[in-house]
Amino acid sequence: MSDIWTIVWKEWRESIFPGGKLVSLGPLFFIALLGVIFPLIDRQGWLTLSTAMVLLSVFFPYYYILVYIGDAFAGERERHTLATLLASRISDRAILWGKVIATVSYIWGMAVIASLLSMVVVNLAIGQRPWMFYTPVSGWSAILIFSLLACLLAASSGILVSLHSATVRQAQQTLALGSLALFLVVYFALRVVPSQLLLAMSSSQLFLIAMLVLAVIDAILLAISMASFHRSHLIIN
Repeated sequence: MSDIWTIVWKEWRESIFPGGKLVSLGPLFFIALLGVIFPLIDRQGWLTLSTAMVLLSVFFPYYYILVYIGDAFAGERERHTLATLLASRISDRAILWGKVIATVSYIWGMAVIASLLSMVVVNLAIGQRPWMFYTPVSGWSAILIFSLLACLLAASSGILVSLHSATVRQAQQTLALGSLALFLVVYFALRVVPSQLLLAMSSSQLFLIAMLVLAVIDAILLAISMASFHRSHLIIN
């Protein structure tokens, strides 16, 4: 755990203070969009879990991770710091898990902060008395869990791609194409499933099935990443 925390702190420091000097504007931009701008557009629909709120709360963090996760190992390779990292006493699993945990906790943490901020912003904008919370609360909690699983999907697939990419640009292009392929698979899968079956299921049941599928995919990708992470092979390359 100490080694994992070392990697997590390293990744957080580089994300928040890139170059060790200026605070990154990325987190502020993320929180401003998801916590202020989008909620002001949707207003009360944001608190009643409109379709726009659900999609933005899940996929915005997912895409935000895809922008940065390609840097996990490909960036270290480009900056010629990968050999130094691999030569340290930190174990392979600590390096891998540290990068995954750092990325997911950083982006998902911002999503949770933005979600709470958006509640305050919408209540102030509509002048609601007493203040409204998300309705239903269980639905909001499910969205946060689904968002966490989506972030883990982006991070686990990104780590796997970054391990085998020579440059950050190559990793990002591969992830973009992979995401497109994933959405096409989901789209055609939904077209194949009988509409009667989908109509017979409640939204909570569909949400639960989607979360279970995401959890299984996340576990598989993480297992493949751990199996393909070979320190000696990376040092030689």
